[in-house]
Amino acid sequence: MFYIGIDEAGRGPVLGPMVLAGVLADEREIAEFKELNVRDSKMIMPKRREFLSKEIKKIAISYYIIKVNPREIDEKISQKINLNKIEALKVAEIINILIKKVPEAEVIVDCPSPNTRAWSNYLAEYIHDTKKIKLRCEHKADVNYPVVSAASILAKVTRDSEVEKIKRQHNIECGSGYPSDPICQKFLTTSKAKELAKIGLIRKSWATWKNEVKRRGQRKLLDF
Repeated sequence: MFYIGIDEAGRGPVLGPMVLAGVLADEREIAEFKELNVRDSKMIMPKRREFLSKEIKKIAISYYIIKVNPREIDEKISQKINLNKIEALKVAEIINILIKKVPEAEVIVDCPSPNTRAWSNYLAEYIHDTKKIKLRCEHKADVNYPVVSAASILAKVTRDSEVEKIKRQHNIECGSGYPSDPICQKFLTTSKAKELAKIGLIRKSWATWKNEVKRRGQRKLLDF
């Protein structure tokens, strides 16, 4: 039996991409994941995650990673396609690519929506060959299934790498890119943040950024 595990990293940040990863494995590879103590990425320290990411890529039959940049997220949201639907579209893309490599597979997805049935039905609309798969969309799948844990590690390591790349290329310190991060909050008040927003590295549709733009506008009025 073949399995495809899918998870994401970076749904909530105001800066940087959302990353989705899919891992294709059979029971033998999944047993190897268990031996390596592959777990939900949030339960693993960064250096260990990086090591495991390399091992997962060696062990898995195949894997596929998608990076959804802030500009694309903003465009979809302006078209009334919310984040759950964006994620479903990208999950379907991963399934459509990986399922070509095997006769059939059980697909296990860490569901982002409180309504797993509705989200599963929406996702199924974009899967090309539903006859080849058994679809399971569950909460905490990244904790309960090693193949989804493996996908969560690939997604998290890729997301962290993309944020570090932004920091190096633009000579900034923006923390994790999450609105709750004080370092990120401070960065959003700088002119550099405005530059990054212009080139599509900040999610302008996020309330965090809209509030910052509004605050800047009020501050300018007070300067008169």
